[in-house]
Amino acid sequence: MKHLLQQVVINDPRSSFNGSRQDILIQDGKIAAIGQQLAADDAELIRIDGLQVSPGWVDPFAHFNDPGAEHKETLESGAAAAAAGGFTQVFVIPNTKPAIDAKTQVEYVMAKADRLSVRIHPLGALTKNTEGKELAEMYDMKASGAIAFTDGLKPVQSAGLLVKALQYVKAFGGLVIQVPDDTSLAPQGLMNEGIVSTRLGLPGKPMMAEELMVARDIKLARYTGSRLHFTAVSSAKSLEYIRRAKEGGIDITCSVTPYHLYYCEEDLLQYDTNLKVNPPLRTAADRAALRKALADGLIDAIATHHQPHDYDAKILEFEYAKFGMIGLESAFGVVQQAVPELNQEQLVRLFSINARNIFGLPAAVIETGVTADLTLYLPQASYTFTEKDIRSKCANSPFIGHTLSGKVVGTILGTKLSLNL
Repeated sequence: MKHLLQQVVINDPRSSFNGSRQDILIQDGKIAAIGQQLAADDAELIRIDGLQVSPGWVDPFAHFNDPGAEHKETLESGAAAAAAGGFTQVFVIPNTKPAIDAKTQVEYVMAKADRLSVRIHPLGALTKNTEGKELAEMYDMKASGAIAFTDGLKPVQSAGLLVKALQYVKAFGGLVIQVPDDTSLAPQGLMNEGIVSTRLGLPGKPMMAEELMVARDIKLARYTGSRLHFTAVSSAKSLEYIRRAKEGGIDITCSVTPYHLYYCEEDLLQYDTNLKVNPPLRTAADRAALRKALADGLIDAIATHHQPHDYDAKILEFEYAKFGMIGLESAFGVVQQAVPELNQEQLVRLFSINARNIFGLPAAVIETGVTADLTLYLPQASYTFTEKDIRSKCANSPFIGHTLSGKVVGTILGTKLSLNL
């Protein structure tokens, strides 16, 4: 099988072809040639005005619910959603039933995902059944293919247990991911605590619940000398702590969700349950701080926190609705719409290069002889996001009907081509 991309702009700061308009011939899953006026009689031609190509995008935090809740998502439907959003690599969180807390569960995901058009990497649980009580067998999971370790939607609350986890993974170069949330503070909170929550009559969750966890875990990472990644950072104060930690030489990285860049707490005035997320949407000032940190390079990556929910879990009173929204298909357009000052190199680093470096994935440089791992997109295209753009089993997205900036055309991973045309 051959694919010929004609006159595409290459966005890859590590490629000798960066910024140039070239033809790219892909044969048997590898980039066979890059140049002008390439020809291949039996190749599938892809030529679209304004098309750009970058190393395949990476999502380091998504929920595919497989095994245990396949009515919400499966590895197959999640992979289709990821490809539609331009992602060639996705990390799936361990909050499944059973949890991904042993080598057998890791092997299940690896085997089932092997034939899909997106490479799915299981995140191993830090603790057994993600209960935060006893460490899981992380070394065995690492040997079976776990990319990193986290309790996902149930962050580790015990400082003593997290220290042990950080020390354990350090022995084999592992990395821990935490959603910064001290659940002992306002466990019944439904949104950010403040004036808006008071006006809406909803229990609030203070930003301190995130900031305390960030401050604590930074100290634990410094103590152990281990690697730690915060995901879904949403507070300006958290960003200050992370900046100081990085400047102090602590091995800390962080990611932000597209929806924390786009929305703030005031968008909840209509009680849209699709905007019920954790950590919750913060103030407009915090959102502005996130956008600035993204442009400044403090934030390392974009994480969609794709969390599918069926109709019955979202279309009900705000108090009872589940937390989370889908986000794979809309991520790129949302980030470009929310932070238009980002240039294409910054976007490629945020969506691909930085995450690959942090988690030790192959570099996917756009050069001849390299296995194809590419995202095809139109950065200048403006479009209205609709349910037709969704490949997930669920449609719990607040972005339906919104105009987004930047449309994904497809992905190429080895011999697997996925197009949205």
